[in-house]
Amino acid sequence: MKKFAQLLLDLENTSSTLKKVAALRAFFHEAEPTDRVWAIALFTHRRPKRKVTTRLLAEWAVEESGLDTWLFEESYAVVGDLAETLSLILPTNEQTTNESLTYWIDWLLSMEQDSELDKKRKILETWRVLDQQERFVFNKLITGGFRVGISKNLITRSLAEVTNQETTEMSHRLMGNWDPSKITYEELILKKDENEDLSKPYPFYLAYPLESEVDALGKESDWIAEWKWDGIRSQLIKREDQLYLWSRGEELITEKFPELHVLNDLLPEGTVIDGELLPFKDGQPLSFALLQTRIGRKNITKKQLIEAPARILAYDLLEFEGKDIRKEPIHKRRTHLADILSDEAVSEYVMLSDQVAFSSWHQLAELRKESRAHYAEGFMLKHKDSVYQTGRKRGDWWKWKVDPLSIDAVMIYAQKGHGRRADIYSDYTFAVWDGEGLVPFAKAYSGLTDKELLEVTRFVRGNTLERFGPVRTVNATQVFEIHFEGIAESKRHKSGIAVRFPRIHRWRRDKTPEEANTLDDLKSLLNLYG
Repeated sequence: MKKFAQLLLDLENTSSTLKKVAALRAFFHEAEPTDRVWAIALFTHRRPKRKVTTRLLAEWAVEESGLDTWLFEESYAVVGDLAETLSLILPTNEQTTNESLTYWIDWLLSMEQDSELDKKRKILETWRVLDQQERFVFNKLITGGFRVGISKNLITRSLAEVTNQETTEMSHRLMGNWDPSKITYEELILKKDENEDLSKPYPFYLAYPLESEVDALGKESDWIAEWKWDGIRSQLIKREDQLYLWSRGEELITEKFPELHVLNDLLPEGTVIDGELLPFKDGQPLSFALLQTRIGRKNITKKQLIEAPARILAYDLLEFEGKDIRKEPIHKRRTHLADILSDEAVSEYVMLSDQVAFSSWHQLAELRKESRAHYAEGFMLKHKDSVYQTGRKRGDWWKWKVDPLSIDAVMIYAQKGHGRRADIYSDYTFAVWDGEGLVPFAKAYSGLTDKELLEVTRFVRGNTLERFGPVRTVNATQVFEIHFEGIAESKRHKSGIAVRFPRIHRWRRDKTPEEANTLDDLKSLLNLYG
């Protein structure tokens, strides 16, 4: 545990990629094999399930520390992180322990069937033998809020360097549905098993946003243009008479889309398709909001299957007849893909994402303006000779998104952020006019500079009207331009409208609140693009 706690401290105290990789390399070289597996799991978002509620943890920590509840709440408001707050208020320990990270995770998992009294006894015992940094790590594990500013690419790179393997091979090993409590370090990282998990997807190839003028890419004839669909990036896998559907977030979602299970009987063996999962009906992609109604649900209703049937718009083939073909140029991969999808039974559920014909960059730019009419976000541009790489790479794949939608809105609520923003009001709710009143339609927390965040914080502190827990109602005088990618009807929102990926574009100090947009303006955008 001490080594892992020190690793987190080292990672937190540097912004240097080289130093972070060096710290990870040292840990993976020195730590016990079981601790290595759990560290990899934690860094790749495979956390133990929460065994104790945060309310009970706070109560026990207040009791152990002897603090008044109000002082704990004020401390929490300043620190902004519960696990860190708990570790700071608990008394300094005279005892110590050298137990491993795995030991403490097993200790935590053992509490599942315990009574509340037994859980309290075990948590207090743990707090009394761990130092402050170790308690911070343990508290993170308890609360289920284990997040560290380390990308999966850094973990992959450090493990590849430690084991002298290719980064792409290591990235593939870390994907899939492996359980850190049941797999060894050798099985996960070192052992080359010919019968490795058949369900494993390939690491996704991600595109960068196009930042230069499109004609800087060179000859139009060297490039493929496709619509950039607004869905769930997925890989569909058929191996050894088993069908698997993975999201880009490494979630196995096969059971959430039962209408696609028929593909197990239709797709040829050894097939892996990369594409976009979309709600699709009557030959037309539907709003992403319809797909959202199915995400996170344990049981899919017949009504949902009828209203938002899922289909896959396929744009790449990664495995053909059991062979990894990612190193073949995309024009060859698409030829194989078109052959598979020429089967009418297959193409009812998996459709080829059409290439957009264009003879000049100017013509493509004009077509791009029609993106939302196609329920698309713009174009994907891919070099005809591009291979399928791992992760986000520049050069061969670019996303050329359409300009965002925009509304001027009034800030009506504010809340403090977390981490380094724990004492700054950085999370805001925005509203538009509906007659004489304001109706909220979006929350946003990104887009302002550090200087502007401090200015807004000063405004909130001087213009608070009401307090509801951590939320502050403020004078409705500040106007902000809000950008978002999509818009849809919503029964869950008071405005009747939900927007996709809202963020602050700029603070409109030049506008009075009366000049902000109206709900009718939002409805006009809904009629055009919803």
